[in-house]
Formats: sequence, structure tokens, C-alpha cells
Amino acid sequence: MLDLTGTSALSRSPISSSEQVFLDCEQARILVVDDHPSSRMTAVALLSVEGYEVLEAASGAAALKLVVESNPDLILLDVMMPGMDGFEVCRHLKEDEQTRLIPVVFLTALNDRRSRIKGIEVGGDDFLSKPFDRLELAARVKSLVRQKRLNEDLDHAEQVLFSIASAIESRDPVTGDHCERLVALGKAFGEYIQLSRAEIRDLSWGSYLHDIGKVGIPDAVLLKKGPLTPEEREIMNEHVMIGERICKPLRTMRGVIPIIRHHHERWDGTGYPDGLVGEDIPYLAQVFQIIDIYDALTSERPYKRAFTSQEALEVITSETQKGWRNPQLVEQFTEFIRTKWHSPAS
Repeated sequence: MLDLTGTSALSRSPISSSEQVFLDCEQARILVVDDHPSSRMTAVALLSVEGYEVLEAASGAAALKLVVESNPDLILLDVMMPGMDGFEVCRHLKEDEQTRLIPVVFLTALNDRRSRIKGIEVGGDDFLSKPFDRLELAARVKSLVRQKRLNEDLDHAEQVLFSIASAIESRDPVTGDHCERLVALGKAFGEYIQLSRAEIRDLSWGSYLHDIGKVGIPDAVLLKKGPLTPEEREIMNEHVMIGERICKPLRTMRGVIPIIRHHHERWDGTGYPDGLVGEDIPYLAQVFQIIDIYDALTSERPYKRAFTSQEALEVITSETQKGWRNPQLVEQFTEFIRTKWHSPAS
């Protein structure tokens, strides 16, 4: 709240360093998993002094149950336990969408190189050697708890973007499951042309987010039935730049933004927003453009019937002959559709 001078109450009462430390660990919950009571007691005592809420589990199975019930901010996990060992517990946690962001710190012997390598392979985030060094334990736990919360914030921000994109798609009832179809087609074609795993992920995210900028387009233009006027077309074309501005603050969107901004460019430079020519158009935007056009052509809309696969390829080939598409990429896509693609809906 501001006073009449414009000085906030918070700025008059800065948070002290000791208060900041408390805020860093406020409500942070640590789960210690170890079948040796003495080791658990040591970790619990050290972490309790640091102000954390500490939970204990004596086995892997008990740990997984407790994780579901308590949602800890970090797990200290002993490697060697009877029954389900630490590696198996970690693997379960990292494969579960609900628990994958919880940092896992393996407790190992000082020179246990094999366990450290295996811990990395199953998704462990850090390692601590027994016996514990108090300062090292406190520093690592504090750092990982903070990192976990930052990751959660980022995860939530991404979820908001996807929710916006889903809301936009739902405003147009004729598109159906357009984005889901694009994801499936993009993954299959991406693998066919040997895109990297990261590129296929960006292509999938682009399938959901390519039209997110339409959130900034007035309904009178976005939902208009019939042709747009030149002025309305200019307004509609702004959706790619609006989408770029929405997604740009997130570093995880760096590979998706070129798809959002450039999926309406044309090979001969007659597209928008930048009139890019040929290979200046980002490659993933070229790939996405072709799968987007193909899906639109093969889907039924109020103003058109669903084209057959062959008819859609003929339209894309015709547009390529006009200079709108990358000839080599269209040739690859045509071969892919004819020899590899079987629509999930067919």
C-alpha cells in the first residue's frame, strides 16, 4: 500500500538477512529416507535446526506413500535400502508428472562412484556423502528448495499459456481437435525427417501455442463469418506478433517463438509478418506450416468438406509451384504422407 509520498510500506521496512533466510525455508518440507535410524536422526536434527519441517521414512515403499500424502519440497534418499532401493524410488518419482519436480539428493559413501553415476542416470539432482557436513547439507538443501520453487513457478507459467491457447481454440468450434492432431502429425513427421528430441518438443508446443496471439484480436474480427476486409486482415495478421510477446519472457519458449512468429511466412517472401525469403524462414516454422496446412485441408469446416489426403497434397504442391513453400520439404512431406502416415482418426 502506498502513502501520499508514493513510498511503499515495504520499502520503509526492508527484510533483514535473517528474515530472508527464514522466508527461503518457510514451509519447506524435507523428507529423509534411510533405513538406518541413526542416520535419519542426524539428518533430522541438522535440518530442524535450519528451520525446516522434516519427515522420515525407513523404506522406499514408505517414502513413495509419504510423498503422495505430504508433497515434500526435497527428498534426502539413501541409496542402499532393503527391498526397493533409492534408485528405484527416484525412478518412480521422476517418471510421475506430479512428483518429477521434487529434487532428490542421494546419500552415498564418499567414494561410491558407481552409485553416483547410476543416480545421475535415474534423475538424481545432487549427492551428499555420509557422514554429513552440517554447512554443506544446509547450503545444498537451501539451494535445491529455492530451485524447486523457481521450477514450479516456471511450470505454472507454461500451464497458463497452454490454458490460454486451449481457451482460444475452444472459441472456434469448427477447429475441433486441431492442436492434438498437429501434435501427432508433427511428432511423426519430425521423427521421419530426423529432428532432434528438443526440436520435436518445440514443434509439439508450437502446435498448441501457434495461435495464442489471437487472444489479443477483437471478436468482431476473430469470429467474423465471411471474408475479412483489408483493414481487418491487417488486424488478424498481428496475432503472430502478439503471440511472440506473450511467450517471449519464458526461456523455455525460445525454440517455440520462431514457429509462433513465422508460421505464415512464404518461401518467396510474400508472407507475413517479416516477408522472409527461403532459408531465412526458421526451419521449424517451415515444418509446422506444412503440417498446419495439411490438417486444415483434410478437416471438415462449415465452408468446405474434408479433402482427401491426395487432394490436400495436390493443393500443397500447387502452392509450392507458386513459390510459397520449400520444395524439398514438401517433397519429403509428400513421401511421408504416402508411405508412413496413418491418421489416428482413420
